[in-house]
Amino acid sequence: MSENNNHLIWNLPKEPHSLLRTLDPLIGKWKITGPDIEGEVTYEWMEGGFFFIQKFDLQQDGHQKGIEYTGYDEETGTLRSRLMQTNGGRFTYTYEIDGDTFYYWFGDKGSDIYSRSTFSDDFNYFEGRWHWTNEDGTPGGYEFTARRIR
Repeated sequence: MSENNNHLIWNLPKEPHSLLRTLDPLIGKWKITGPDIEGEVTYEWMEGGFFFIQKFDLQQDGHQKGIEYTGYDEETGTLRSRLMQTNGGRFTYTYEIDGDTFYYWFGDKGSDIYSRSTFSDDFNYFEGRWHWTNEDGTPGGYEFTARRIR
């Protein structure tokens, strides 16, 4: 994601980019479970609809808590985020929802560190897997499920 859009100060878009609306199926609160993860995630729109916000509180290799802001990135034409954790982590991710498939890449779209999930027919459940290669060259990752909390 571009660090800023200062160059657009006199020409900011009047409406949020339509690609942002593809994230609508995530809006709400979710219970995340799996062999290596447990916790809750909430997704919501910032007032104005230009930014999608994720707040998370997870148990995974210790306690992980943080917030993420996602917007349309003019430079890449993707939905890019800035994620900040209470442990000092600050990462960039790329979102994409295509039909019932949800991709969440660490860094750029197409990264070899990514999550791929599939939504249920009613979009109240998704299951997926994180994929990566460990330092020793072996495949890594874990499976998880997310259920919408009513």
